[in-house]
Amino acid sequence: MSSLKKLLLGEQGLVVIFALAFVIVSLTVPNFLTERNMLGLLQSVVTIGIVACTMMFCLASRDFDLSVGSTVAFSGMVAVMASNATGSIILGLLAALVCGGVVGLVNGVVIARFRINALITTLATMQIVRGLALIASDGRAVGINDPAFYQLALSKFFGVPTPIWIMAALFIVFGFVLNRTVFGKNTLAIGGNPEASRLAGVNVITMRIWIFALQGLVCAIAGVLLASRITSGQPNAATGLELSVISACVLGGVSLAGGRAAMTGVIVGVLIMGIAENVMNLLNIQAFYQYVVRGLILLIAVLLDNLRSTAVGRRG
Repeated sequence: MSSLKKLLLGEQGLVVIFALAFVIVSLTVPNFLTERNMLGLLQSVVTIGIVACTMMFCLASRDFDLSVGSTVAFSGMVAVMASNATGSIILGLLAALVCGGVVGLVNGVVIARFRINALITTLATMQIVRGLALIASDGRAVGINDPAFYQLALSKFFGVPTPIWIMAALFIVFGFVLNRTVFGKNTLAIGGNPEASRLAGVNVITMRIWIFALQGLVCAIAGVLLASRITSGQPNAATGLELSVISACVLGGVSLAGGRAAMTGVIVGVLIMGIAENVMNLLNIQAFYQYVVRGLILLIAVLLDNLRSTAVGRRG
């Protein structure tokens, strides 16, 4: 029993469980292992995967960001509208990155500098940013004028869609940042004990602002790719994204109490979220049930996080 518990709670255990689940699903669900479905599965988790890269840092530093879904939608809208207005896709992309970065920066300053609770701050910006997207578009989808914009999502490299390569690159970059840089080590230190980190010379306020600014910037990248994939700027896009991203991170071993994170775990968590949805689609299960499954996954993720924290506390 204790060995089973170690398997469930350990970092490698999650990978083993995922591998077993993947094999079972491959053998029992028709058409799951086809190349077309695998690429479709990876395409479907691009938005969650990209945003999870920086949500991992937010959670690891004892914060979280509920405004990510709104920022993704708003950035996609800005990219499309700016591209249409200027006739330049590059300017549209830059405008989206600036807007995403500004939203993240505002979150960071309000939370870190003014010491306002992250829940209240990001809940407020979630509403404000979604409102701005709806106001800018008058509540309607905005079509893309330049067909070249579609190529961001449609283009392929070695037969694999470009957004999947971008997601993989961000996994590698942020995995390196977490494990091999002072920024990553300081993030985990702040999550473990903010006061001790401050006394050790870490500028906690600046670090937290940077983490939220990065979160906004990465949301903008996800928003641009999503707008390209759905061929328009949608003010209601990415609704509920924040819960899926947090679920994926916590399922992947990122602690809600801060101080613990691993990119391999986050990748597995993202894939679990994608596979659950993909299997239900292949089995023609009604979309309504997907809400129930997402809720159950979130509950399981929090339960596992609680068990991991208890186990770490006992070992400590």
